[in-house]
Amino acid sequence: MAAAAAAPGLVFWRRLLGLLPGRPGLAALLGRLSDRLGRNRDRRRRRPPWLLLTPLLSPAVPHVTSPPCCLCPEGVHRFQWIRNLVPEFGVSSSHVRVLSSPAEFFELMKVDCLESALEKSLQAKFPSDLRVSILLDFTRGSRGRKNSRTMLLPLLQRFPEQVRVSLFHTPNLRGLLRLLIPERFNETIGLQHIKVYLFDNSVILSGANLSDSYFTNRQDRYVFLQDCPEIADFFTELVDAVGDVSLQLRGDDTVQVVEGMVHPYKGDRAAYCKAANKRVMDVINSARTRQQMLHAQTFHSNSLLTQEDAAAAGDRRPAPDTWIYPLIQMKPFEIQIDEIVTETLLTEAERGAKVYLTTGYFNLTQAYMDLVLGTRAEYQILLASPEVNGFFGAKGVAGAIPAAYVHIERQFYSEVCSLGQQERVQLQEYWRRGWTFHAKGLWLYLAGSSLPCLTLIGSPNFGYRSVHRDLEAQIAIVTESRALQQQLHQEQEQLYLRSGVVSSATFEQPSRQVKLWVKMVTPLIKNFF
Repeated sequence: MAAAAAAPGLVFWRRLLGLLPGRPGLAALLGRLSDRLGRNRDRRRRRPPWLLLTPLLSPAVPHVTSPPCCLCPEGVHRFQWIRNLVPEFGVSSSHVRVLSSPAEFFELMKVDCLESALEKSLQAKFPSDLRVSILLDFTRGSRGRKNSRTMLLPLLQRFPEQVRVSLFHTPNLRGLLRLLIPERFNETIGLQHIKVYLFDNSVILSGANLSDSYFTNRQDRYVFLQDCPEIADFFTELVDAVGDVSLQLRGDDTVQVVEGMVHPYKGDRAAYCKAANKRVMDVINSARTRQQMLHAQTFHSNSLLTQEDAAAAGDRRPAPDTWIYPLIQMKPFEIQIDEIVTETLLTEAERGAKVYLTTGYFNLTQAYMDLVLGTRAEYQILLASPEVNGFFGAKGVAGAIPAAYVHIERQFYSEVCSLGQQERVQLQEYWRRGWTFHAKGLWLYLAGSSLPCLTLIGSPNFGYRSVHRDLEAQIAIVTESRALQQQLHQEQEQLYLRSGVVSSATFEQPSRQVKLWVKMVTPLIKNFF
């Protein structure tokens, strides 16, 4: 263990070996090792000089597990190594639409998705075929006297055979801890944080919830995947899998576990997490196998039709120019795919590349901070100013959370300056009167390119909670379509245009003055928000 602590670059290199076939379980083991090393690094005031050598210590990630396929219309793009971990969905960029505002998100949800799905159901021969599945977090969905549970009960009572409401309860909140921690604060132990909305064959991925502010004045990110049945099937199965390991809401407002499932907080924790891991990984692995078989049948079959013949027969879709990779992070279940992919993307970003990274809550993990400061790419990090933080003006202790984020931001900025990297790593604060900021994700611009070829979009915030405590999901979108790249570029520009560059003068403003007690408490609680 001591030898590993002396060479974190080597530890990270070993983690990347988890991408190679034939090394199951390595990622989880090395993840725990990395966590311990991260805690040790937190105790140090200054980073050692070997940090800047991180890219040199990490070898290139294997891009594919098989030789390039000369028959595939998409060829082999540089991010195809991701399919070693998750299913790869090739689609036409015409099926991908990037949204820009809460109002647009609301109209899409209401008109194009909900009303359309209900209309199709009413026109169908058997209307009773309509199924509604809702997955919420237990603690957040049960907070207060009027909550998500009480809102959904009438629907559940009226249509018990067609509506399923699952309430995920983290296995880490149990025993005396569960009895002592009050409402709202108990959510810091772990949440179901995935934001995915499914309607027939279409999917919306976002970081947005469905409360009022997300439809009016709370800025987030949203992508609509229209008529993508394979992707819709995957996320339907994922929601079902997490639902199966969650508590089921009944019409009398009680909950029960699925028959044969271990109870999340009353049963054996290890047995529950093992069962949950198997249930979720079965979905990921089976979808990955299906996509590989579909790829082989489409491009490697002995009876392969020409594209013209298949198109004439009406059973060939446009050749894919965009690839979707679902990235799942459920550390309580030892599933850390999103963490591995994100760290690898940050490591592999070459000199001249630009990474635009945004989070509503700037509290990067130690590993992500090390990579931002130790790699070659340029970074522009967009974060919330205190006034647009979702906790701004909150009552009680929660009202100090924006100040805690300011303290974390100032510490990071000071480190950037101490390493002389102000030109390469830039912080920007989002501000908009009367609005709050909740957007998260990244855009990757390769060296020499003015448009992004990859984006990450979904629920993770790149913080400790996203990596270690909560259930998260996002997608990596890789595209060769100039039209879709322009959509993503415009999305990024619109967000960053409402920001100001952070400098040392920023922290001299009265609104950036942090009380001593907040500075003292922040290191103790930063892993909980």
